Amino acid sequence: MYTGLQHLHSYLAYLVLAGVVISVIVALAGWFGNKPFTDKDRKLGLLGLIPAHLQWVIGLILYFVSPLGIDSATGGFMKDSVSRLYVLEHPLMMIIAVVLITIGYSKAKRMVGTGNGFKSIAIFYGIALVLILIRIPWISWPSN
Repeated sequence: MYTGLQHLHSYLAYLVLAGVVISVIVALAGWFGNKPFTDKDRKLGLLGLIPAHLQWVIGLILYFVSPLGIDSATGGFMKDSVSRLYVLEHPLMMIIAVVLITIGYSKAKRMVGTGNGFKSIAIFYGIALVLILIRIPWISWPSN
């Protein structure tokens, strides 16, 4: 079970990144193009929201079943950069990123008909994208 979840979590990251990047690009195009935020644009924002939430749930399960997760939080884990990444930095940044994506989408869905929905998604998803990119454990990123 652990190995399957680990692979799912690793490969779902590609979908999360693609969804968030597409959402940010569409939002920036709409924001700078002074277009009204439509229901179709709101649904495009779900491309970043849904995979991010799914990834978060799988990551949360992994955090408790993985030997790299909460079990690694022993006395000296803060001195080891790899342990610190898996126990603290990666989970914390991903939680913050998912919260930002959720806030951005929640604010945007109430702004259908205005241009501010694009602004909300662009800003919140953009910050979340930066957080995701800086705290992905690139040392174990699947390359195949």
